Amino acid sequence: MKKIVTILGARPQFIKAAVLSRIIAEHNAVEEVIVHTGQHYDANMSAIFFDEMEIPKPKYNLAINGMSHGDMTGQMLIEIEEVLFKEKPDLVVVYGDTNSTLAGALAAKKMNIKVVHVEAGLRSFNMKMPEEINRILTDRISDLLLCPTDTAIENLQNEGFGNLPSKVVKCGDIMKDAVEFYGKTSEDKSSIISNLNLVPNEFVLATIHRQENTDDLEKLKEIFEGLELISKEKLVVLPLHPRTKSILKEHNLTYGIKMIDPVGYFGMLELLKKCNLVVTDSGGLQKEAFFNKKHGIIARDETEWVELVSNGFAKIVGSNKHKMFQAFKKFQKPTADFEMYLFGENVGEKIYTEIIKLL
Repeated sequence: MKKIVTILGARPQFIKAAVLSRIIAEHNAVEEVIVHTGQHYDANMSAIFFDEMEIPKPKYNLAINGMSHGDMTGQMLIEIEEVLFKEKPDLVVVYGDTNSTLAGALAAKKMNIKVVHVEAGLRSFNMKMPEEINRILTDRISDLLLCPTDTAIENLQNEGFGNLPSKVVKCGDIMKDAVEFYGKTSEDKSSIISNLNLVPNEFVLATIHRQENTDDLEKLKEIFEGLELISKEKLVVLPLHPRTKSILKEHNLTYGIKMIDPVGYFGMLELLKKCNLVVTDSGGLQKEAFFNKKHGIIARDETEWVELVSNGFAKIVGSNKHKMFQAFKKFQKPTADFEMYLFGENVGEKIYTEIIKLL
C-alpha cells in the first residue's frame, strides 16, 4: 500500500486535514501517517482538535514550539527528516503557510519525496509576513499545487509556474467542506453560547494573533481600542491567543471586551453561527465567517482572500480603530449575497483524486 505523510502544526491545518484524513480512511487505498510538529501546543489549540474532530491521532508529535522562526523551522527540518527516513513515504502533504509547512516541504524535497501543497498560490504581497515567505518557498518546491481560487492560479501563472514541471490545479477551499460537515453537529457538541450567556446576533466575534499586529504595540493598542469602540454597541467576545495574552499581560493592557480562553473547533463554529459579525487578522477565520454567512472586518493591511473584499463580504481596516468602527456600523445593514459560489464544492474529494494521480 502506498504511504502519505501529512505534516500539521497549527489550528487551521488540523481542520483542513480532518476533511482529507476522513476521505483517505473511507477509500482505504493509501496509508496516512500524521506528524504534528507541536507548533500550536496549547491544549485548546491542538489536542482538542484531534479529539473533537476525530482526526487520527498523530503517530509523531515533535513538540517543537516557543522558539524563534529560524530555530523552530530548523529543528522541525531535522526531526521531520528523521521521520521521513523511518517511514519512507511516497509523498508528503503540507497545508497553508506555517513554519511546519515550509519545514515539511523542505525535508521531503531534499530527500526526493514528492510534495503536495494544499492551499497553494495565495499571496498577500507583504514580505514582512513570515507566512508569505513560507508559502512562496513551499509553492516553488512542490510537485502538486492545489489552489483554492482563480486568483491563486493567476498568482502562480504570474510567477512563471507555467514553465515549471509542477502541476497546478484549482480544487477549491477545503475549509468549506469542514464547515459544512462539522457545522451539522456543532450545536450538539458545544454549549459555549449558553455557557457564556450569549444572545445570538448580539455579540461580535474577534480574534487577534498575527505577529505583524502583536509585535507592534501601537498597532495592537489601536486594534483593541477599535474593539472597545464596537463593544459600546455590541458585546465583543475574543478567544485569546497565547501570544496576544502574553503581550497584553506584559504591558498591563486591559480593555472592556470579553476575553476567553482559546476554544475548540465546535465552540468556534457555534460562535461563528451565532455572532453578529467577525473582526479578525486570521486568514482562515475570514473564510469561516463567509461560510457561516457573516461579514468580516480584517485587521490587516491586506488579505490573501481578495474575493471576500471585492464582493463586499469583508472590509480591510488595518489597525485603524475608526475604520474598524465604521465597518462595524456599515455591516449592521448587510446587502451581500452569501449564496455566491466562491470556493468550490466537494473539495476534499477533488484533492484526494489529484493526490492519487500523483502516487
